[in-house]
Amino acid sequence: MEPTFASTSIALNPVVIRLLKKRGISPEMIQDMLSSNLKELPDLTAMIDLQKASERIIKAINDQEKIGIYGDYDVDGTTSCALLWHFFQMLKVDVELFQPSRFIEGYGVHISSIDNAIEKNVKVLITVDCGISATTTADYAKDKLDLIITDHHRDAADHIPHAYAVVNPCRRDESESSPLRALAGVGVAFALALQIKNDLTKKGIETPSLYPLLQFVAIGTIADVARMTPMNLRLTRHGLKQMTTTQYPGLRAFFSPEELKVNSISSEKIGFHVGPHINSKGRLDHPERALRQLIAADFNEAREHFSHLELANRDRRTIQAEVFAEAKQAVIDSLSGSELFINILYQPHWHEGVIGIVASKLVETFEVPAIIFTNAEEEGVIKASCRTAGELNMFDLLEQCKEFFIKFGGHKAAAGLSMKKENFPEFKNKMTKLLQNIPFGLRTKTSSFDVEIGIEEINAQLVKDLEKLEPFGPGHEKPVFRMKNAHITSYRIMKDAHVRWSFAPAGNIKNAIQGVSFNYLGKWNEATPEELFNLQTKSGLTVQFTLGINRFNGNESIQLMVEKLIPGQVN
Repeated sequence: MEPTFASTSIALNPVVIRLLKKRGISPEMIQDMLSSNLKELPDLTAMIDLQKASERIIKAINDQEKIGIYGDYDVDGTTSCALLWHFFQMLKVDVELFQPSRFIEGYGVHISSIDNAIEKNVKVLITVDCGISATTTADYAKDKLDLIITDHHRDAADHIPHAYAVVNPCRRDESESSPLRALAGVGVAFALALQIKNDLTKKGIETPSLYPLLQFVAIGTIADVARMTPMNLRLTRHGLKQMTTTQYPGLRAFFSPEELKVNSISSEKIGFHVGPHINSKGRLDHPERALRQLIAADFNEAREHFSHLELANRDRRTIQAEVFAEAKQAVIDSLSGSELFINILYQPHWHEGVIGIVASKLVETFEVPAIIFTNAEEEGVIKASCRTAGELNMFDLLEQCKEFFIKFGGHKAAAGLSMKKENFPEFKNKMTKLLQNIPFGLRTKTSSFDVEIGIEEINAQLVKDLEKLEPFGPGHEKPVFRMKNAHITSYRIMKDAHVRWSFAPAGNIKNAIQGVSFNYLGKWNEATPEELFNLQTKSGLTVQFTLGINRFNGNESIQLMVEKLIPGQVN
């Protein structure tokens, strides 16, 4: 007899069971998906060159050679730097930290990066979350210092860099079926720390537990939108659970005392609060402030750094809103009635630090891929952030256009590139033609939901059982529900952008439930709250939403995070 959901040892709300069945998750798979057992992880150290990298680092420690850590300026790179800094602190080893400016050096490890390290007398330079395409830099570093590259991006250069060691689960000679390919850059950095710890243990040298470092793995993995495989689910779960009682002042500074009165920090809190604050300084000038917060020795120092990140994040939101408004209007003005395949836009004055977010917001708005260009530092060069829609592999598409680029890199869902400004028209034309040959369903972001539920099925137990599925991310998305026959009993505009809704079934106002739509006003092609209220018929509205808990002043209430409202009934 085949096992059923009822035969599992985990009791779940009927709605959650329907959800898992709809997603094709078997009873055996649910046990694996909900597991936090770190003993069931794949061998994180099963990567080419990891042993070689560890041995060289241990030799540097023994010989008292200076070690440097060089990380990207985004959340993944910054948390990777912080993780290895704290790891070497455990070993009582001081290291030099390096991060480039988005606006001066740009992404990646450069020849100037090697020169900077040499000036600091660094003998071993470890990159985190970057370096797999740095072939020229690796050649320059030879005979100057030992370059150890740790990365997780696609291996797209002509050859693997000739560095001392190259640790990357996505390098061309790693197995395509390796579960480690889903690791974020911070996960690879953790694997390096684990290999060093194991090698020191074999030599009879005991080191502290690496368990606290999983907090940085959780932040980097979620913020980098890494695929939530069972491996990443386990790693991030343990990191999120530790954060409520974190020993790191720099992490505690992100949360209010009220926010720490939970069993585990949510993936949404990381994605919409912690991640953007870490990213904020790097988007506007230099990322150093965020890294200094993550390695701060005391809480007062951490809070001081966080206050700067808050200001930067506010500035970032203002700049982002201005650029998005321009970009959105440019798309609307260009609409001609023919099918929209992709939005490829360029303006020399758009702020480089926000074009990635603007590209993502354009995908959400128009449901097609977006590539947003602005001027680079170098005269005659423009650079872009690219975001995909649907199942489209943006990286593979860009690879077919690489004759136009000075450099490019990234993932299936997101990428970056630079090219001569003169190539823009031809590139835009070729990308549009390529997309015309891809089926519509693979190149557009569609509005979808997981299961349909009635308002009477929404209760505290359902929300608690959904929290057991945390954290959410690609491959393990937060469930989207659809509710029919919902009536708007009232609505309220908040801060000229958001809408607070009250929904109830027909003729039963007493059973109303609250919902919120963030940044709803001004959405492209969406009815206004007043129009929706007036369009309501006896059959009500169809509402698509995710579920969460609204915590305020010590009180908790169920809240619908409303994604879409459709007049009438939808099949």
